[in-house]
Amino acid sequence: MENRLPFFDITAQPGGRRRREDPASFEYTCPAEITSVYSLTGTEKLYQIRIIDQAQRNHFSFQPGQFVMLELPGIGEAPFSISSSPTRHGDLELCIRAVGNFTNFLSRVERGAKVGLSGPFGTHFPVEEMHDQDILFIAGGLGIVPLRSPLLTVLENRSRYRRIDVIYGARSPAELLFTYQYAEWRRFDINLGITVDQPDTTWDGRTGQITEILRERIRESASLADHTFAIVCGPPVMFRFVCDMLTGAGLPMQKMFVSLERRMHCGRGKCCRCNIGSTYTCLDGPVFDYWSVMNLKEAI
Repeated sequence: MENRLPFFDITAQPGGRRRREDPASFEYTCPAEITSVYSLTGTEKLYQIRIIDQAQRNHFSFQPGQFVMLELPGIGEAPFSISSSPTRHGDLELCIRAVGNFTNFLSRVERGAKVGLSGPFGTHFPVEEMHDQDILFIAGGLGIVPLRSPLLTVLENRSRYRRIDVIYGARSPAELLFTYQYAEWRRFDINLGITVDQPDTTWDGRTGQITEILRERIRESASLADHTFAIVCGPPVMFRFVCDMLTGAGLPMQKMFVSLERRMHCGRGKCCRCNIGSTYTCLDGPVFDYWSVMNLKEAI
């Protein structure tokens, strides 16, 4: 029998990181099944996926911000951030936008389809280090997807954290994700600020950039330096505006964390489309502190 690395053994590297020096870490694919498919918008669907084998399902664990490789037999595979809570173990949620051959084929897949999973891979958001601190969750567009996992982790342990702000913006109301959960999130005593760039006739919420809500939040604090962390996810162009505002408010770059998952393609460090010098987003990230990002030329 072929000797393979045990699936989901993430103890080899601190923080659950898979390094490119460990090629065997990508060899094993675990059989799984799509148990539900929900349409969130015209282009995004939420897939609930269950690992079939009970033992593997019980053994599976991940940290918020990590990703898995999803395989469609005979079609291919691609990396996707896990958007569900780590406490769900072998029942994952992946929110996926149909934008290419693989994801467009996936958008036609129905409940009961068999898929393959390998992982989890990558660095994660250090929510354990954020105990007894304020946390700013800031997302633009599809950036709410990798942000949702650390947010759910914090909400499940709400008493361990101080003030929680979620600032989220999209181009239009039709593009907002996870709208069915906003009321539930508010029950956890968080400040939820939602805004859109282009309102329609049904929209009665805020209109404008997320930086406007962030500016109001900053005015409420004399300084963010001593008791605040920030998690920022969204288009790379957003990082500079948001993180520069946070820096100006006194928040150290080492206390801001971003996900560069948008740069990933093959997820295995082979296509070299996500590399920035010797750094590979899929192998050395996708989660980085902002200080590291600013020292990576052309990272954003």
